[in-house]
Amino acid sequence: MATSAAAAPVPGGPPSDAQPIASSQPGEVSREARPGVLRLLWDIVIGIVNTCLRYRVTGLAAEAAFFALLSLPPLVLGLIASLGYFADVVGPETVDRVTATIIDLSRTVFTDDSVRDTVIPTLIEVQDARSEIISIGFLIALWSGSRALNVYVDTITIMYGLGGRRGIIRTRALSFTLYVVALVLGVIGLPLVLAGPGLVADLIPDSLSVLAALYWPVVILVSVAFLTTLYHLSVPVRTAWLADLPGAALALLIWILGGIALRATLEAAIGGSSLYGPLTAPIAVLLWLYVTALAVLIGAALNAEIDKRFPAPATWRARRARAERARRGLLDVQPGTSALSVERAGGTVEATDLGDNSVAAPDRDG
Repeated sequence: MATSAAAAPVPGGPPSDAQPIASSQPGEVSREARPGVLRLLWDIVIGIVNTCLRYRVTGLAAEAAFFALLSLPPLVLGLIASLGYFADVVGPETVDRVTATIIDLSRTVFTDDSVRDTVIPTLIEVQDARSEIISIGFLIALWSGSRALNVYVDTITIMYGLGGRRGIIRTRALSFTLYVVALVLGVIGLPLVLAGPGLVADLIPDSLSVLAALYWPVVILVSVAFLTTLYHLSVPVRTAWLADLPGAALALLIWILGGIALRATLEAAIGGSSLYGPLTAPIAVLLWLYVTALAVLIGAALNAEIDKRFPAPATWRARRARAERARRGLLDVQPGTSALSVERAGGTVEATDLGDNSVAAPDRDG
């Protein structure tokens, strides 16, 4: 049996086409093994597309968007209701300013009649019955919101070829914890985000007014840090936090560009009147959440593709262990089984069973 590293890909490592090609001179890599940067970027793009198609990223993004939309109304009402309890701390002016900002933002997706007849009375009613709204609203938001995050965590794990390693209970517990942390950060940062840089300029001294110009850069950095942490914690083995920065940056870029394109499309399609009537606003919010989920999953696909080509030691060992499981017959893949179902169950996808030669490359023994 040949023992050369060039004869077969390393189990759990990068695909065989990413392995160095032997040269005629010792210690030298042939010209074919040194593709240019553009070729490498193109291969990564193709890998991202294949990953997204293989694991139904568009469908999973729709699932995450639905549960996120389901959690929004009780979450927003619960946050507004809980904000009233902190009126003595942050001041009634801040509460009024946040409420006014929410009303102004509502006018961007609702008609003036809907804002006057529905949004404003609802905000007033929420402030009159805060305890009931908080208890019921947060329970619904915790379930549906953590379910949306579970889609992210589960899919990211599968993209790395490590599906089933963490287990269902631990995955749901991680999703719930991440959502609770996001809620806490939302309660703290929501007033500042909604109020905008104007509130920050009012809070800081005049001598430090230059800091107000850092408002949006700080928001962008915090968003990238949150996405990077989500990617980092979703991988069931520990990797470097900085290794997930490329996916976070790409996700934020796609989200910004997608939001701009979505807004322009809705304005052109809907214009001054809409055939959908009262469904216009929910459709717009659902599409925005879909773009958000799609951006997060595409960013995760980028990180997974980079890790397949330049694997971290922990992910390399984990994928090699899964290849050992498959070789020992611990995996039974039935013909016609989808790649996503096999990976979610903790198995290794085989190309002969699924009809996709690109699937098995990272996990095959060669």
